[in-house]
Amino acid sequence: MQLPLNLSSKYPTKTMSDRRFKVLAVAAHPVQYMAPIFRRMAVHPNLDLQVAYCSLRGAELGFDPEFQTSIEWDVPLLEGYSLVEVANRGSGQENFWGLNNSGLAEIIRRDNFDAVLCFVSYLRASIWIVQRAAKVSGTAFLFGTDAHSLAPRDAATWKIWLKRLFWPFLFRQADQVIVPSTGTFELISSLGIPVERITLTPYSVDNDWWKSASAKVNRPAVRAEWGVTSQQPVILFCGKLQPWKRPMDLLRAFADANISDSLLFFAGDGPLRPELELEAARLGLQLRVRFLGFVNQSLLPTLYTSADVLVLPSSYEPFAVVVNEAMCCRCPAIVSDQVGAARDLVMPVEPRFVFPAGDIGAIANTLQLAFANPEQLRKTVDRGFAHVETHSPARVIAATVDAVRQAVARIHPDS
Repeated sequence: MQLPLNLSSKYPTKTMSDRRFKVLAVAAHPVQYMAPIFRRMAVHPNLDLQVAYCSLRGAELGFDPEFQTSIEWDVPLLEGYSLVEVANRGSGQENFWGLNNSGLAEIIRRDNFDAVLCFVSYLRASIWIVQRAAKVSGTAFLFGTDAHSLAPRDAATWKIWLKRLFWPFLFRQADQVIVPSTGTFELISSLGIPVERITLTPYSVDNDWWKSASAKVNRPAVRAEWGVTSQQPVILFCGKLQPWKRPMDLLRAFADANISDSLLFFAGDGPLRPELELEAARLGLQLRVRFLGFVNQSLLPTLYTSADVLVLPSSYEPFAVVVNEAMCCRCPAIVSDQVGAARDLVMPVEPRFVFPAGDIGAIANTLQLAFANPEQLRKTVDRGFAHVETHSPARVIAATVDAVRQAVARIHPDS
């Protein structure tokens, strides 16, 4: 497929108008990487932003079923932008009626927004409440997906066929589809959505915050606290210990790679932890594999900065902003080809750091490659640190403003 100019160069190049758009962003709950984006959008000259949350999970202490522990993010999630929590009449569970925020319709009809950005899954009732209210009120409706494949997390074949039938209808409901990666762009285009109705709004973290926090880390001192020398390779997994993340692949590849004096850290929690601990013991690696449990946001810069590589072997991973975070902290990423960030963030830096998902031998070989030449690894670090700026808050917001402009022009061509 011939990529449109704005995709080939990664980001839209259209000239922004001076118009200020009144925008409602609807999110399922506060997310640590979205809050900084909302803060910047709140002061953007082309945006008058209001955020509506369907719940405050994450900003309040609560049990996370995938981490299998109670968490509350320790960075500000609700500051610096106008927000409202809309009462949820649903169950709060991970199903269609889990989010049923009927009050969203009243907000949309009452407050005369130019556009609604919806960050709620189509598998929740609330997005359909938003979609209906936007259409009735003549408000531009923007939403998207981060999937780069029709394959579901549980690998059920019937879901692929269902998506192939349903998704063309689904994404035609958007006045503009917003997607975070080139892989997602191509997927949505393959469903028959015209490329001019798709805008690449790349996933970003607060690059300035991560880079600043990383610069303050005393790497030698931290590694000394860990009992690790400056020369010992430290390999990091950061995420939920869930089957689709395939942490067991990394553990076994680590054993096969047998890199001298190397250590493997698992940051995160989940149902696979007991199995991983038993396997580490069976392999005789209990002194070289460390399980850190859930690590909160404020501590992650120290972890990334003091490790040597991040490895993400997922068989299902729509994007993975841990790659952004690690690269901001000068920690190169080694990822499977099923990680959405592989194509846009990892391959331009070091294509050999992308391996076929599920291939333990390939992971082991890539680990050996990474540590075979320290000077080459340092160059990879520098390239990654520079390249992550292609996914900066400024660029995602510029693309979002352009998507809003196109959507509003599409439904109100004379405005």
